Amino acid sequence: MTTSLAIEKPNQMISVRDHFGIDSPLKVPAFSAREAHVPDLDEAYRFNPEVTLAILAGFTRNRRVMVQGLHGTGKSTHIEQVAARLNWPCVRVNLDGHISRLDLVGKDAIVVRDGRQVTEFQEGIVPWALQRPVALIFDEYDAGRPDVMFVIQRILERDGSFTLLDQNRVIRPHPYFRLFATTNTIGLGNLNGLYHGTQMLNHAQMDRWNVVATLNYLPREEEAGIVLARVPEMANDAGRALVDSMVGMAALTRKGFASGDLSTLMSPRTVINWAENCEIFRDPALAFRLTFLNKCDEAERPIVAEYYQRCFGVDLDAAPPGAA
Repeated sequence: MTTSLAIEKPNQMISVRDHFGIDSPLKVPAFSAREAHVPDLDEAYRFNPEVTLAILAGFTRNRRVMVQGLHGTGKSTHIEQVAARLNWPCVRVNLDGHISRLDLVGKDAIVVRDGRQVTEFQEGIVPWALQRPVALIFDEYDAGRPDVMFVIQRILERDGSFTLLDQNRVIRPHPYFRLFATTNTIGLGNLNGLYHGTQMLNHAQMDRWNVVATLNYLPREEEAGIVLARVPEMANDAGRALVDSMVGMAALTRKGFASGDLSTLMSPRTVINWAENCEIFRDPALAFRLTFLNKCDEAERPIVAEYYQRCFGVDLDAAPPGAA
């Protein structure tokens, strides 16, 4: 990767109150212009005040910030939407099982120069980002392979340099390089059986994260507002009533999951998918089956059907098209 960024450091200060809707007098550094690596702005996004301030501490004071929470709470999107309002270049890396140490560090590759094949070193994402005013986000941090995690550990120190052994070169981080991570489990592994493939994280590495924020699901009214913003066709009296029942249904699945009655739950993403499918099928019950019910364990479907009856007043199995 050879792309250089047009502006090398933030050149303005913006108000947290004006840009994030949080009652705080804080001013944070930002860039005056957008470039290709800046995430797209989502005007409908709702910010969690505590998590937002934690992320802003990362951008403002160069803190290493980890955001933990259940799936679908919008952890990565939260960081991206903060970056979008700061015009801060941002790159996401998903630490799935296919990401290797060479992907992060770099490797020798054969390229054509002046009509001849030559071998040259191509930087990975870590040295590329370290040398630029970029926010690097490691998604699914607790799913990373051990060899990958030890590469990351080198850059967790705020002023930690990064050594490219193959190049005999030491890279010192750009003053406005920032590092974030999202995780489902907080580094304790797959204790509840929900997140297969996650690993227990080295305690010495966890200790290097300066700030750990927890992102929970939004209050009912705010979640309904997001669904309506995503599916504006439902922004009428009947649609609002339907969305309110849908969000109430999702809340019941989350309570059922917390109490051990269900092994899966409806995230805000699932509710949005359900609303979008309602517009396709014109049948909330059918859309619910295709969006969520068919993903559930068969033994748990009667519980889900009971939740549906409580929220919509109809039997899920007997609901005719449009009855909900």
